[in-house]
Amino acid sequence: MKNFKIIKTGLVMILALSLGLSSCDDFLDQPLENQNIAEETDYTQTENMILMLYGAYAELYSLQWETFPTIATRGDDVIPAGDQNPLIETDLFRYDRSFWLYNSSWLNLYTDILYWNGAMEEIRKYQEAGASASTAEQYIAEIKVMKSFELMFLAKLWGSILIPESSQPSALFNVELSNFDQVMSYISAQMDEAIPMLPNVHPNQRSDIRGGITRYTALAIKAQANLELKNWQGVVDATSQIISSNAFALESDYYQLFKIPGKLSRENVFEFQYSDFGTATGTSTGYNFSFFGPSSWTPARTGASTGWGFWAPTPKYIKFMLDRNERTRLETTVLFTPAGIAEIASDPNYSPLPTWITNSTPDGDVFNNHPRYNFLSGKHYLPSTQLTPGRFTYGTNKNMTVIRYSEILLMHAEAVVSGASSSGLSALDAVNQVRSRAGLNPVSSVTIDTVLDEKFAEFGMEWGIRFYDLVRHNKTNELNFGGRNFQPAIHRFLPYPLEQIDILPQLSNDTPQG
Repeated sequence: MKNFKIIKTGLVMILALSLGLSSCDDFLDQPLENQNIAEETDYTQTENMILMLYGAYAELYSLQWETFPTIATRGDDVIPAGDQNPLIETDLFRYDRSFWLYNSSWLNLYTDILYWNGAMEEIRKYQEAGASASTAEQYIAEIKVMKSFELMFLAKLWGSILIPESSQPSALFNVELSNFDQVMSYISAQMDEAIPMLPNVHPNQRSDIRGGITRYTALAIKAQANLELKNWQGVVDATSQIISSNAFALESDYYQLFKIPGKLSRENVFEFQYSDFGTATGTSTGYNFSFFGPSSWTPARTGASTGWGFWAPTPKYIKFMLDRNERTRLETTVLFTPAGIAEIASDPNYSPLPTWITNSTPDGDVFNNHPRYNFLSGKHYLPSTQLTPGRFTYGTNKNMTVIRYSEILLMHAEAVVSGASSSGLSALDAVNQVRSRAGLNPVSSVTIDTVLDEKFAEFGMEWGIRFYDLVRHNKTNELNFGGRNFQPAIHRFLPYPLEQIDILPQLSNDTPQG
C-alpha cells in the first residue's frame, strides 16, 4: 500500500501558469506547484488518519512570503521598502493586474484550499473505513478553520471570490463567484459547524498537537468575519465566549511576546509554529523572515545574517505613537536607523526625540543606514542573541503571530461601541486592559475613534488590520498621506490577476475589481 501523500507536480489545467517573477532570490523563478492525491491508500490503517492533519498544518505554516505583503501593505502603518516597484505602487493604490505577486498570492491561497479540501476528503475515507468518527470530525473542523482563514483574506483582497468544495483544480470552473458578504457569511457558518468539534482548551494546552487550532481559534475567526459583515452582535457573542473562558490573558512583556519567549504565549489565539529543534544543523522549519530583515546591521551575535529590507513602518505611525507618549509598543514595533531618527527629528514638532529612541535594540543589535529604508519592523525581528547557537539565518526559530487576545478585546470593544450589547466586559474595560499592558493611563470613555486608535497602536505592521479597519468604518481619509488618493469604490479591492482572468470565465464576467 501507499500512505496518503501529496505529490508536488507542475501546475496543470487551471493552475498551469508560468510566472514572470522579479526579485532578489533565484527561488522565485521556480514554477508554482499543484497537489494531487496518490492512489492506493489503505484506509483501514486508521492510525494514519492523523497524517492528513499533520499535512494540513504543514500547508498552513508554509505560507509563502509574498502573500503577507499582498495582504498587509496598504495601511498607513507600513510601506513596502525594497526593489519591488509594483508593490510600492500597490501601496500608493496604483494597481497592476499583471504584477506577479498578485497572481502568486492568489495561487498560494487557492493551492492551500484545494489541498485542504483533499485532506478532508481523505479523512472521510478513513472514517468510512472504521476510524474514530469523533476524531475525524475534529480533524475536519481544524481544517475548516484553516480554509476559512485563507478564504477571508482572498475576499479581503479581491472582494468576490470562488469557494471550491472539491480538491480538483477543475472545481474552480464549476463554482460561481461569491461576493464579499457571502464569503464572510460562509466563514461564520463554517465556524459554527467547527466549534463544537474542536478542543475546548487554550492552544498551548492541547496534548496532541500543542499550539494547534481550538474552538477559540474558530470563535476568533467567526468574530473577524462578523466584524466585516458589521454584525456587531455576532462579534460580541463570539468574543464574549473567548473572554469568559479565562483561558487567555495579555502577556505582560509586549517586547518578548513577538520573540522566542512569546512562543505559545497565553495571549496567542492563533500562531504559525516553526522550529530549528534546538540544534545547530539539520532540519529547520521557518517562515521567510528575511523579507523583513535588515540589509545592513551590526548584530550582537557575530555572523547573524542580513535580510531584504522590504517592510518599513511609516513616519506617520511613528509620529502617531510619539503623540500618545507610547514607548512600550513603539520600541517593540519600530526599529530605527540613524537616518530614520534624523528624519523624525527634522520635524520640529518631534525634536528633541526621547533619549530611548536609538538605532540599538535592548538586545544590543544595531541597525545601520541603508538606501531601501529608514525603519524596519520590530514585530518581525528576532534578536541575534536569541538565535540557536550555530544558526544564523534571520528570524530562525521564530513563530509568526496571527491572532492575539488583545485583538479579541479590541474587536469586542469595536462591536460594543458600534451598537452591540454585552452582559460581560464593557468596551471601556476592554480598551483599558490593552492600554494598561502598554503602560498607558486609562481613558474614561470610548468611542469608535478611541478603539480604532488603540488598534492602530496595538497592531501596527500586523496582517493589514489597520487598512481593513479604516475601510470598514469609512475612515479612509487616513490613507491619504504622502500624496496617496484612496477612492473606496475603486481601491478597496485589488484587480483580479491577469493570468486568472484569462482562464477563469467567472472573473472576466464579473464587474472589474480595483
